[in-house]
Amino acid sequence: MANDNGRQAGPRCIALVGPFASGKTSLLEAILMRTGAITRQGHARDGNMVGDAAPEARSNGMSVEVNVAETEFMGDRYSFIDCPGSVEFQYESLAVLAGCDMAVVVAEADPKKVAALQLILGDLEARKLPHLIFLNKIDKLSGQVRDILTMLQPASRVPLVLRQLPMTKAGVVTGCIDLALERAHVYHEAKESEIIALPDGEKADEVAARTAMLEQIADFDDVLMEQLLEDVQPEKDLIFKDLVEEMRAGKICPVFIGSAEHGNGITRLLKAIRHEAPTVKETRARLGLADGTGNVVQIMKTMQTARSGKMCVARVLSGSVADGATLRSADGRESKVSGIFRVMGQETQKREAAQEGETVALGKVEAARTGDTLSAGRMVPDLMPPPESLPMMAIAVSPKERKDDVRLSTALQRILEEDPSLHLTHVPETGETVLEGHGEMHLRVVVERITGRYGVPVTTSVPRIAYRETIRKSANVRGRHKKQSGGHGQFGDVVLTIKPLPRGGGLGFDEKITGGVVPRQYISSVEAGVREYFGMGGPLGFPVVDVAVTLTDGSYHTVDSSDMAFRQAAQIGMREGMPQCEPVLLEPVMEVTVHCPSEATARINAILPRRRGQIVGSDTREGWDGWDDIHAYVPASEMQDLIIELRSATAGVGSFEQEFDHLAEIGGRLAEEVASKYGRQVA
Repeated sequence: MANDNGRQAGPRCIALVGPFASGKTSLLEAILMRTGAITRQGHARDGNMVGDAAPEARSNGMSVEVNVAETEFMGDRYSFIDCPGSVEFQYESLAVLAGCDMAVVVAEADPKKVAALQLILGDLEARKLPHLIFLNKIDKLSGQVRDILTMLQPASRVPLVLRQLPMTKAGVVTGCIDLALERAHVYHEAKESEIIALPDGEKADEVAARTAMLEQIADFDDVLMEQLLEDVQPEKDLIFKDLVEEMRAGKICPVFIGSAEHGNGITRLLKAIRHEAPTVKETRARLGLADGTGNVVQIMKTMQTARSGKMCVARVLSGSVADGATLRSADGRESKVSGIFRVMGQETQKREAAQEGETVALGKVEAARTGDTLSAGRMVPDLMPPPESLPMMAIAVSPKERKDDVRLSTALQRILEEDPSLHLTHVPETGETVLEGHGEMHLRVVVERITGRYGVPVTTSVPRIAYRETIRKSANVRGRHKKQSGGHGQFGDVVLTIKPLPRGGGLGFDEKITGGVVPRQYISSVEAGVREYFGMGGPLGFPVVDVAVTLTDGSYHTVDSSDMAFRQAAQIGMREGMPQCEPVLLEPVMEVTVHCPSEATARINAILPRRRGQIVGSDTREGWDGWDDIHAYVPASEMQDLIIELRSATAGVGSFEQEFDHLAEIGGRLAEEVASKYGRQVA
């Protein structure tokens, strides 16, 4: 729907993203206050904001999940989705961004956060999602704003175009100059700014900044470039047309300024969103969803509520969705909508059918998962591929009381629905339930939800490492099982040769029986006994690898021999023979690739050797200016809290990928420590 001046109206969905502690939730609060959705602006220090109202967010003093709030501005409806800034929770924004029209990137003049900003802008650029930067905390500005843009520019692959110039008095920012409109605004605390005549002392800076802005956008418009070269003053309509089209096309990233805490720059930001954000029709085109597809929604977030059960935050991309509608996923899962709700932070309010472009919560859509694309008519392919999730840290979790096993399993299942980035594994070897996540805080919040939301007390521990053992030398051994207890007895007699195999050689069994000293029907029982021993653990108590056993001789009794007797004889032979073969402990070694800003490479190169890591090379990270990839082999036992140290050394943005590579021999003090930790005796 178009209104005056051809501006496209209709509901918009805007994501608020940015580095940790940049002020996204404060900006959401300021927007809600300015638009009349709330009557009083809360503050993070008071714990009274619409966003971050969940117990886990308030207890940790940070956003740990997306927060949705709806409001109106100048007759248009907007849903703002505040996304967590910590890299440990950025997976929350993946499904959100797929259904948004635009992103507002909240940044600040902090060189330590440039790398984090680069991660966020890189994702938006890859998605081709139109975005602008809101340079927050302008009241704390020191130095020239153009110098700040120079500092931030490496984070963006496209030019950062300054749209506003701060006005200062005695070193304090008092307002801003809109470079496109050539208007000056004086800030007022928590109120709309006041338009004033451009002060004489600001005119020279305004001309220089405006000229720089025009030259940047003229790089993509030959007509504007020609006018600038001929010193012809371009029409403002042409300037706005270029600013809007180039931002939507991903050619530039506009930069606005303000202070969310003090409510400065909010109205101008909202007006920019109102005039420059794409419509849901353009979002459909970006996602490859054809017009006329029918009723289609994108599931941005699934959540479990105490009163209403499962709810899904969803964007209506096409058509409408009514209460009672049946929605189906790309793979045929069906759910019936039971209630449509308006969302305001943690609060929901029932409402009528959701129309195209609106963002709502759908009740009881049980089969829906985060990231699904659902349709009421023919099935529509998922518009967002499943995000890649690389776990960085793991904990073993168990109920404090055995009677809570089922309750814990139910809680974990619901949490995994809400958070598909978690990995849950049941390890038969250790009997542990292992939960893998993106870092210490991520896993801490999961535990808080298990205990707080679902009321299941749990204990956590570091998961056990999958140590193995092998042997260094060969041995020949006889294993005899003889038992007489009335009636038929038990008799089995075997001679085994035990020898080591090369690393990765597996477990082997062979026989070289001649003359029928061990009847053919019992040879399989001998092999079964040997393999059972391997699984139960060798002299050091760990599963055995890289060992070959050959049955070379033996004897039997025509009456007392049996399958069980020969199985027992084989195990006796293995128990007696393996200690003679110089058993040795093996630890898993991971192939690791660390991703880090280049300025942190030296620090990472110092961290890895301290963890017994062997660095094998490094190179520049493909497609990431100013980033490196460091390749190393690191023992699995040293990986558990590596991400904490990496993030400390990289201002919170470092990450790694890992996969099992090989088993390596350990001995001496390290082997003794493992034995002590797991209660085993190293020979």
